[in-house]
Parts: sequence; C-alpha cells; structure tokens
Amino acid sequence: MKAIETIKNIWKIEELKNRILLTLGLLLVYRFGAQIVLPGIDASQLANLAAQTDGGLLGLLNAFTGGAFSNASVFALGIMPYISASIVVQLMGIAVPYLQKLQKEGESGRRKINQITRWLTIAITLIQGPGYITNLFNLLPPEAFVMGSNVTFIISSVIILTTGCIFAMWLGEKITDKGIGNGISLLIMVGIIARLPQSFLQEWVSRVSESNGGLIMILIELVIWFVIILLSVLLVMAVRQIPVQYARRTASGSYERNVMGSRQYIPLKLNASGVMPIIFAQAIMFIPGAVIGLSDSPLAESIASQFTNIFGFWYNLVFGLLIIIFTYFYTAITVPTNKMADDLKRSGGFIAGIRPGSETSEYLDRIMSQITLPGSIFLALIAIFPAVAVSVLGMQQGWALFYGGTSLLILVGVAIDTMQQVNSYLLNRHYDGLMKTGKNRKAVA
Repeated sequence: MKAIETIKNIWKIEELKNRILLTLGLLLVYRFGAQIVLPGIDASQLANLAAQTDGGLLGLLNAFTGGAFSNASVFALGIMPYISASIVVQLMGIAVPYLQKLQKEGESGRRKINQITRWLTIAITLIQGPGYITNLFNLLPPEAFVMGSNVTFIISSVIILTTGCIFAMWLGEKITDKGIGNGISLLIMVGIIARLPQSFLQEWVSRVSESNGGLIMILIELVIWFVIILLSVLLVMAVRQIPVQYARRTASGSYERNVMGSRQYIPLKLNASGVMPIIFAQAIMFIPGAVIGLSDSPLAESIASQFTNIFGFWYNLVFGLLIIIFTYFYTAITVPTNKMADDLKRSGGFIAGIRPGSETSEYLDRIMSQITLPGSIFLALIAIFPAVAVSVLGMQQGWALFYGGTSLLILVGVAIDTMQQVNSYLLNRHYDGLMKTGKNRKAVA
C-alpha cells in the first residue's frame, strides 16, 4: 500500500510525471530501433549470428546493445562509440592543456567538450562500422546479403550505423535534459534488461526441463543474485566520512578557530571510479587476443583462446588484476585531493589535528589510498563472479553475466541515480521520498 501511495504522489507532480513519460517514450523508440535490420540483409538468415554472440566478448557487446548487435540492427553499435569517445576525452583532459582550459570555463567549456566528444564519436563509429560489416561477412552465409557484398552496401551500411549511433546519442542527451536520470546510462541499462527474460528462460530450461538441478537450483541462484545485488548497492553507496570543522567568522571579518563551530563531512566514496575500471580493463583484454590471433602458431592460438574466453581462469585472473590497477589509476585522476584541500582552506574549514593546505591534501590522499584497496578488490571480485557462476554453479553463460561485472554494476548504479532524482522531486514537493514511509509532509511556511 505504501508503494502504491508513493506512485500516486509521483503522479501528482506534473513536471515529474511528464519527465517520466518522456523518458519511457524515448527508451521505447530506442528499443524499437534495435529491432530494425540493416537494409540489404535477410533477417531470416541471422540465426548463425545470434549463435556466435551467445558467449565470449561478442556476447558481452551484444548484452550492452540489448541484442541489437546480433540483430544486425541500425543500432548494432549502440551507444558504445559515444562511451569510448567520452573516456578518450576524459583521459586527454589530463594531458591536453586546451581541454584543461575548457574544463575550467564552466558551462561554455562543457558545451565545447560535448561537441568534441560528438565529433570523436562519429570518427570512432566510422572506424567500427566497417569492422562490424566485415564481421557480418564472416559470420553470415552469402545468401543473407540481398544486395550482395558490394561497395554500395558497405558504404550505405556504415552511414546507417553511424546515423543510428548519433540518433541514440541524441536520445540519451534528450533524456538527460528533458527526462529523468542519466540518458546514456539508461540506454545501456534498458539494453541489458532486454536480455534478462531470455537469459533467465534459457537457465530455466537448462535447470528444470533438462533436470539439471531443478527448481531448487533456480531458487538458490535467485538468492545468490539477490545477495550480490545488495553487495553491489553497498559498494556503490559506501562512503568514508571525514569530519570537517569550520572556523567561526568574527565581527571584524577574520576567522576564529573554534572547535565548537559547525561540523560537516567530506564524503570519500569507497568506489569513486564506478564501473570505469571494468570498462578500461575489458578494453585492454581485447588487445591480446587480437594481436596474438594474427599468428598461426599453436602456442599463439592457445594463448588467444585463453584471452577470448571471458569465463576462463587466466582471462579472469588478468582481468581482476587490471581492475585493481585501473581503480587506483582512475581514482587518482578523478578525485582531486589538492583541490579539495585548497577549497577547504579558502572556506575556513579544517580537519582536526591536520594543518590546512598540503598536509590536508596528503591526509586525504592517504585515506583515499586506504579505502581504494578494499574497494578495488571488492570491485574485481564482483567483476569476475560470472566466471565463478559458470564454472562452479554450472549456469548458462547469458544468465551468469547478470551476476556481476559491468552489467550488474550499471543496473545498480543507474537505478540508484534515477531513484535519487525521483526522490529529490518528492521531497521538494513535501512528499515522502522513495526511501521513506509515512504520510505526506506538510509544506513549511
């Protein structure tokens, strides 16, 4: 009943209702586009492509696009080129003075950075598009190409794939501006969720119809899944609070250091880097298999097979180590402890027992290093758990992908972010938030 009351409260807020409806409508458009096959391809011949993308790295890409990759859809590349461009621009912002200058210019600088990201997205799509079409030539029979595999088909398909990516990027930006939640993240989340019913059905058939554990194993798997989701929520929301005291301003305008003054906290997140270390690590894991695969020697083929099996031991061992390394790297470049210490000093704040300035910066950096270690290990364990689920519990590979890794963390992170935005609307209109219970609040005069 309380959940129904909360939904009614959401519906009473006209602006929030319109934003939710717009978001759902644009997500529906995206899912509809994911079913439209590229012109010139016979949709009835795509069974082989779907079989090739059931597992491995292609299965991972297919999960992020919500099946559009295996459908040879106009949205086959999804929003991933935009994600890649965003990562590149963010990393370049560390070393390129021009981008550093734009980052300090506020809203105008942000618009210019967004424009650079869009152009880079187009460039990446123009590179990935021909690669995707070449992959179709290798995986589909010749009769699947109604127009033949000529230059006209290749050029037109690359243009359509590029246009589809740009349109998906536009949908994500519109959701962010006019809807609710982060649009790009929601597009990825919806794509991942779209694969959930089919993956669960395959697991159900494997366990029940084929007498491979029965309903008891299904129940055990659901309990484990629920526990992992709770642990992922804790990982996303866990923070270390650093108490900060502020000096009291005197009548003459000077600051008086007073331990009884106002006290606040600096929240340092246990996992400040989010899912980015996993994305970086997965990008690196593509390289060994691609490079070693160029050789025809038996040893090279053996090594390549190890680095293309995302459920294999050696793949996950290297994958986990890379996640820990990238967690430290990404946290170091995204958590500006020097700037935090300077801002704290300018505002008259201080950490008890720590001198303002460089000593405060070193203290914050030390704390971040201490909490990043368990956070990175926890993140790595969640990332490699799908491999454990396949090898130990005997799960289907498609269903196991929902037990950790980028998929689960994106689902958890986006859900929390969207709920927090809805919650802020409710609290601003004097209703109880999503995490609260009780009757409507009275407006404060």
